[in-house]
Amino acid sequence: MRSKSGSKSKILYMILSLLVAVGIWVYVDNREGYSHTIQISEIPVEYLGEDTTLADKGLMLLSDSEKSISLKLEGTKKVLMKLDPSTVRIQADLSAVTSTGRQNVKYSIIYPSREFTNNLTLKWASSYAAVVDVGKLYSKNVEIRCDIKGTVADGYIAGEVQFLPEKLEIRGQEADVEQVSYAKVTLAVDDATETVKKSLAYTLYDADNQEVDGANIHPTADQIQVTMPVNVVKELPLKMDFVESPGFSLSNVSYTIEPAFITVSGDAKLLDGISNLVLDKFDLSKLGSATAYNYAITVPEKCENLSGVTRATLRISFKDMASADLVATKFQCENEPAGKTVEILTTELSVKLRGTAADIAAVRPEDLTVTADLNNVGSASGSYTVPAQVQVETAGNVGVIGSYQIKITISEEP
Repeated sequence: MRSKSGSKSKILYMILSLLVAVGIWVYVDNREGYSHTIQISEIPVEYLGEDTTLADKGLMLLSDSEKSISLKLEGTKKVLMKLDPSTVRIQADLSAVTSTGRQNVKYSIIYPSREFTNNLTLKWASSYAAVVDVGKLYSKNVEIRCDIKGTVADGYIAGEVQFLPEKLEIRGQEADVEQVSYAKVTLAVDDATETVKKSLAYTLYDADNQEVDGANIHPTADQIQVTMPVNVVKELPLKMDFVESPGFSLSNVSYTIEPAFITVSGDAKLLDGISNLVLDKFDLSKLGSATAYNYAITVPEKCENLSGVTRATLRISFKDMASADLVATKFQCENEPAGKTVEILTTELSVKLRGTAADIAAVRPEDLTVTADLNNVGSASGSYTVPAQVQVETAGNVGVIGSYQIKITISEEP
């Protein structure tokens, strides 16, 4: 009969043997020089310089060029366990390609880190060079169209849509490129109150408005930058900057401006502080027999005149205007030189007045005062003709027409 102690010893021996065997297997499996392999299938080939250096030579890759390559890599299990197969890339540089036809291009295996570059070896590849088929590049520019979905807010207007690039350059084989008539983007707006700017994908269409399969067409831009100006619409009255003076007041004229206002559009911030458009400055003292004056309408910079009217007409006339000639007899001087005697030689001066009939009728000669300014002749002696100002000292609104002078004599005091 077998003893219990013998059975226990045998079991213990078996367990120990198994642990030793596992340890030896793990050691052998991970020690330097003991390698494993991993196969990565269908790795896409990335062609460098396809849209730059190759296209600059007037060449292009045709559709039957190598799309992917499968690899079998060798390395220790420890290294292979760290490798994510999806991070392995294949790149083929096309800078050395200078002619058309089928040819081989050397490729490089790109690993995610130097650890894999130094510790993995290529054991097998479905192809040891990227086989490419190179043809002549054909290109043309096609127009870009925009399909706008939605509307702008009330009181706003959308301007002309702008594209960047203005036209889309497409490249490929002539048969593929020539079937494309235009590219179309779709711009969605919702009660827009400011300029909309978006980068949008596009679809290619033929002349019959049918979508074109772009698999073999290579556009130079992946997206189109679309800008749609959105401006506020505003009615602005047309105004004149009237210059008034005694006898020539705005209350004594009647006038109209045709048109009275125009409609403009522009950036809301720009038009926010603008309540009217001033056509020009008008000095009422220069108003004569003419009653119609024409002016160009100038809108603020970067704004659009939606009315389309570019000139306005001012029609203006005095309601009640009379004129009269009175003889002034009161004279005085200002800025008289010290230490000298001034004698006013002029004793009467005919002055032309203008104002309403009632105000003109109320003026008497003694209401006129003629003042000569001696500031420019104060240091001299002798007789001079000097400018003079005429003041009308009445309550009415009466103006003086014309310029006046008087004669004086300056002499040294005895």
